[in-house]
Amino acid sequence: MSRPDGLSSGRPLGLAESAALLDPWIGPGAAYRGAVLAVSGGPDSTALMGCAALAGRGVPVIVATVDHGLRPASTAEADGVAGLAARLGLRHRVLAWTGPKPAARLQEVARAARYRLLADLAREAGADLVLTAHTLDDQAETVLMRLCAGSGPAGLAGMAPARALGGLTLGRPFLSVPKARLVATCEARGWPFVRDPSNTDPRFGRARLRRLLPLLAEEGLSADRLVRLAGRLRRDEAALSEAAEAALRDLRRPEPDGEGRLVLDGLGLAALPEAVALRVVVLAVGAVQGAAARGEASHYPARLDRLERTALGEILPALREGKACRRTVAGLLLAAGGGRLTLGPEPPRRPRTPRPE
Repeated sequence: MSRPDGLSSGRPLGLAESAALLDPWIGPGAAYRGAVLAVSGGPDSTALMGCAALAGRGVPVIVATVDHGLRPASTAEADGVAGLAARLGLRHRVLAWTGPKPAARLQEVARAARYRLLADLAREAGADLVLTAHTLDDQAETVLMRLCAGSGPAGLAGMAPARALGGLTLGRPFLSVPKARLVATCEARGWPFVRDPSNTDPRFGRARLRRLLPLLAEEGLSADRLVRLAGRLRRDEAALSEAAEAALRDLRRPEPDGEGRLVLDGLGLAALPEAVALRVVVLAVGAVQGAAARGEASHYPARLDRLERTALGEILPALREGKACRRTVAGLLLAAGGGRLTLGPEPPRRPRTPRPE
């Protein structure tokens, strides 16, 4: 039996299947010292906690519930997670997000606060891994959201199974599992869970897109196909990134004026395929911004669309034609000329001279 969005209907995870998903992270012989399980009380994270409790003892784990304080029921939900964790024999901590809450971009800011609190707890506990219960459905929604935002291949590659998180690792062991199977697992095991009303709140873009998925699936754009797209783009993006990193090493030239700038062989850069050349510029911008950050200078992240317009539309054509071109991006000056591309901090702007009255 199939669901309207193309996902398989709810079939509980068996012990062997859940162990295969979790063993690389927390099973006997896993490479991590300890793990924090992010558990909100919803069916996905409740299944993560329950399956971890059933798994063979390997890496020590601690369950963490972040109470954002955004809904009256959040404290009771955190208490419910604590009760189930105790029943399963797992340690539990409630992490409170305190302080004023923003009126705009609430979900984005709350997500950043959640990861910060989880990482802080991991360091305190001597753990080096944070596990979340993102599912195949979450991956499909992420890809669709980024498609609507006009993201490039890196964005459409979706969420990675693992990524860095402030010197730790953030892992997503259930990223290939449909949500329906985790709901069925909780129901079959008698693990109580709650449903977050924000998941269906039309004020939030993800919730609005979630309602569209069944309609898109009827036209062939199912969650499974969105996830396959993400996997293909992740594979291609990895190859392009590796090529760009190698090209940056080959094209880098000594900096004549010391630190704070990066010089590239402009003719070699312009001869690269544009997809690789753009990534070389992105990496170079990131390297200069990283050096500036260590020197306590402040820069804001460069937007891909702005870098794309500047690099592909102006800098690379100027290098090919032997013309000079100077453009500022994200607080940096990109200067093409003399067969080179130089990146460095944007010079301070001259104060305007007031007009005589």
